[in-house]
Amino acid sequence: MGTTLRPTPGSAMKIGALAARSGLPVKTLRYYEDLGLLPAIGRSEGGYRLFAEDSLRRLEFIRRLKTLGLSLEEIQSCLAVHDAGELPCHDIQAMLKHQIKRIERQISDLGQLRTELEGLLAGWRSDPAREADLICPNLRL
Repeated sequence: MGTTLRPTPGSAMKIGALAARSGLPVKTLRYYEDLGLLPAIGRSEGGYRLFAEDSLRRLEFIRRLKTLGLSLEEIQSCLAVHDAGELPCHDIQAMLKHQIKRIERQISDLGQLRTELEGLLAGWRSDPAREADLICPNLRL
């Protein structure tokens, strides 16, 4: 079990306070803690998780990398580099370059899907004749 801390004012906050200040649900914070993204600094005498003030910066970092499309696993590896005392900037750069390649693949895939949808709709019959065993004759299925 974690260490019981007697926090000094402003030095630690319970998970509810962290949720209120970060705008994230308590459930998300617990999930991040379970993944190792958001370490608690201990527990209060009542058994509540306690988090440091810098947890807010960490949550902003997680949120920012998520908005850039990185996975929680990728974010965790960046935080591990940071927690080891190094700057993860090089790792983040590599991940962002990889993210651009993923986006380019998605754009290509979406273009192919659009072409397929346009082809289907070009020959679409509004009131097709029923065909045995077909749910939708326009799709030939």
